[in-house]
Amino acid sequence: MDEPSPRTGWHPFALVPKKVRRLIVFGAPTNVAGGFFFVIVSAYLPEIGLGSAVVGLILGVSGLMMVLSAIPLGIVSDRRGRKTMLIAGSAAFAPILLVFALTNDPAVLVLIGLLSGAAQAAFLSTWNALIADGTPLEGRNAAFAMSFIVGTTTSGLGFAFPLFFPAIVGWTGLDSTVIHRVFLVAFGLLAVATPIAFAILLRHHVEILRPRAAGRRPRTRDAPRETRPLQRIRARLHGPRVKLALLVGRHRLLLRFSLINGFIGLGAGFIIPLIPTWLFLKFGILDTYSGPLLAVSNVAMGLAGFASAGLARRYGSVRAAVMTQSLSTGFMVSLAFVPNPALAAGLYVVRAALMNMSSPILDSYLMSIIDPEERGFASAVNSIIWRLPNSISTVAGGLILAAGLYDLPFLIAAGFYAIGITAFYIAFRKVRPGEERAAAPLS
Repeated sequence: MDEPSPRTGWHPFALVPKKVRRLIVFGAPTNVAGGFFFVIVSAYLPEIGLGSAVVGLILGVSGLMMVLSAIPLGIVSDRRGRKTMLIAGSAAFAPILLVFALTNDPAVLVLIGLLSGAAQAAFLSTWNALIADGTPLEGRNAAFAMSFIVGTTTSGLGFAFPLFFPAIVGWTGLDSTVIHRVFLVAFGLLAVATPIAFAILLRHHVEILRPRAAGRRPRTRDAPRETRPLQRIRARLHGPRVKLALLVGRHRLLLRFSLINGFIGLGAGFIIPLIPTWLFLKFGILDTYSGPLLAVSNVAMGLAGFASAGLARRYGSVRAAVMTQSLSTGFMVSLAFVPNPALAAGLYVVRAALMNMSSPILDSYLMSIIDPEERGFASAVNSIIWRLPNSISTVAGGLILAAGLYDLPFLIAAGFYAIGITAFYIAFRKVRPGEERAAAPLS
């Protein structure tokens, strides 16, 4: 396949291949639906009597299911192809929203949370890998910046919709619960557009697949028949042994990166997924306001994403990420002491923009220090090690809020952030992305 030629143009994403840009844009319908879904879980469910402990449990089991399924799905995507896994993961989101529209039974919602985690695993183990595979090295920071900007701004649109619910209730005379359910159905139908668009875009895509583990002994005609079952058993065990060797050998950088990133995930879980719940419990803010606040936050994050590629070029990926995350941690601490919701909203928006400005930088950095054939596996491992502690701490954060300790989660989160940021700088300040072979364009 021909090497993609560098793109030139006036816009900041000129180096991103056209089909990668289309891939990112086609994810927008599911992002919008996902933003609305998050407001439903974290803000609306407490309003109808499902407490913060239930919210934490739903979010926690979703994260745990993602952890359990991400590595198997990442390995399958590397060996069998990423596009099918991506399409399947995005297709699962529509029925998730529809079930939330039909029932408020906590047991059912927890079970659907498990499905949500599996769908996230299918998406996360393939998305970054497909973007990296289809983008040359010089355009990769811009590609991940574009992915971040589009993802945050479109999910922000979903966050904003509850702002209009009071007017819709007044205009239609319908109960607020009915309005929420109608919009869940509508967004579920909207989410169907993403897997259809992905299937059309990627129908001719030729992928970089990881070969099966080398060293497997072929079965020969001279082998005694009674030993062939033993050979088959040894062959089946050989793959996991090779994978373990890769993890402790070639993948030391991946494990180091992911384990350090896990401290960020652990800290974030105590409060970040529960911000709307915290606003409701501490200040009595409903989802009609906390949802739009998240929307403003996402827009700010998207705008901040425009600066990420420039920061990485000027200071290097590691320094740029450390600077933005360190500044964000200061604002995290300040949220523990805010006296009113207006100030809390302003500090949260700034914190979110600074912290998430590092996301495209780190995504690009990780994909650039990993072999192309291993990117799906690397995405899965990094996601797992981030989400496992994040899921556990989300459950803990819900219990802390339920106990009335509204400020403590911010201080705990800031402490883990400080540990993770410091460890990342020490471990990676001298690690530079290596030269890679040409990217395979999405065809």
